[in-house]
Amino acid sequence: MPTPTDPRVPSYTPIGEVTIEKRSNNKDKPHQGKVLAAVQAHADDIPFFCAGLCAKLIDEGYTAYLIQTTNDEKCGPGTMGEAIAQNEREIEVLAREIGFKQVIHLGYRNHFLDEASPIELRARLVFLIRALKIDTMTTFNPWGHWEENPDHTVTGQAVEAARWMAGMGKDYPEQLACGMQPHSVKDLYYWAMRPEQPYNTVVDISDYLDKKVASMSANKAQGPAGAAGRRLKARLAAEGKRLPALDGEEEEADRQYIRLFGLQEYQRIGAPHGLQHAEPFYYIPPGGTFTGSMSGADIESYIAEHAEQLP
Repeated sequence: MPTPTDPRVPSYTPIGEVTIEKRSNNKDKPHQGKVLAAVQAHADDIPFFCAGLCAKLIDEGYTAYLIQTTNDEKCGPGTMGEAIAQNEREIEVLAREIGFKQVIHLGYRNHFLDEASPIELRARLVFLIRALKIDTMTTFNPWGHWEENPDHTVTGQAVEAARWMAGMGKDYPEQLACGMQPHSVKDLYYWAMRPEQPYNTVVDISDYLDKKVASMSANKAQGPAGAAGRRLKARLAAEGKRLPALDGEEEEADRQYIRLFGLQEYQRIGAPHGLQHAEPFYYIPPGGTFTGSMSGADIESYIAEHAEQLP
């Protein structure tokens, strides 16, 4: 079995002083009126990498949309058509469990997203950012190391391009001609999901663990743990055994299995920060990480110190 020092076990890289985000105690919903978009390539991405974050932000007032770039045709039982249908049904379940307002399927071919036109994908995302007035996005790190799945890389890079281009006044003028306005995404949470990928923020998801477990359990077509509880329960029964934790209905057995065996990674991430369970992100705040110039406040301070009165 892999150990924490085994190179096959993800070891993410902290960048600078890591910020800890916890549940807001503000009952007035500090993010009321804001819009979140979580962009995934496959049905199991959000459950694994940001379900806790999404549940937290929705609880704090965000209206959230789930955007799926591929059709998941390669991942699931039966024919490709059957896999697509089952994954779509399960995505609706996970969206309902977490609290998303709507699921938007872009429908590109699974594992072949890099054959799609990057300009078309970017334009569709710009359209959604402007139409929905998205403030915050979460998706794959577009420049993450060790990424083996092209769908992840293409999705992340398309979001990275679209999120700033949507705020430009001369890009996609046909959208502006239809009444849309430029709209910039304010901040981003990029997932840390492969070895050496950076993070500067950990989100305490302990209060949202039930929602994360429910979203992971919803993903039965391709998720490694989605239906594992009922399968283990059936196997043990055939051997004349039982695990009391798996007693009850099949769905509850699936969720209990995840609680027992599927949350160790989130415990490992949270432990150094005194958290029971956490998700790691590379967070980019409003204004980005580098602007190339002094802030407005710095400029005004310089003026106050050095400006001279004209004669």
